[in-house]
Amino acid sequence: MTFFKALLVLAMSQFLAFAVNAAEHGEDKLNQFVAQVQTFSAHFEQTVIDTDGNVLEQAEGEFQLARPGKFRWDYAQPYPQQIVADGEQIWFYDVDLEQVTVKPQQQALAETPASLLSGQSVPADQYHIQNLPSDDGLTWVELSPKDSEASFQAVTLAFDGDALSQMIMRDSFDQRTRLTFTQVEENPEFARDTFSFTPPEGVDVVGEEQQ
Repeated sequence: MTFFKALLVLAMSQFLAFAVNAAEHGEDKLNQFVAQVQTFSAHFEQTVIDTDGNVLEQAEGEFQLARPGKFRWDYAQPYPQQIVADGEQIWFYDVDLEQVTVKPQQQALAETPASLLSGQSVPADQYHIQNLPSDDGLTWVELSPKDSEASFQAVTLAFDGDALSQMIMRDSFDQRTRLTFTQVEENPEFARDTFSFTPPEGVDVVGEEQQ
């Protein structure tokens, strides 16, 4: 997985009776999520699709979020990997390569969709928001960055009821990364060390660790 794709992943995500209602309330669901959900936990399945609709990558694992600014992705398949943001730094641990990459979090997440779920700001401050029609019972809303130099084109979110169900990110090459969330828990309590990361002994650490 490339560093850019890992960021897209970051960092990182409602059932209505009629499609017209879904179109009317997508932005409301998003604002409700940002306002009310401070912690979030889910199993995720990730699929990367190219411009021709071909599947390039598939992965799955566990996602945990504590706003503002803390999250972790624990990949189980196809190979183990951890991405941990502790509020100041972001750590990328490739278990098979025995390598850890660390970067200042603000720098690493600049102009990426990761701040959408982990940030404190109202989405309308940073994105153009468009409610989308739906025929699948989900409430869809699309966000495109106001910054013309952003490294992605749009992020589309789907809500099932009030719960975040899917997140689709379209990059500047029109490649799509779809995240599907299941076993969702909103506002769970986490252990104190959930968003802490200490490089295992013997692994290479690339980057500058802040003290």
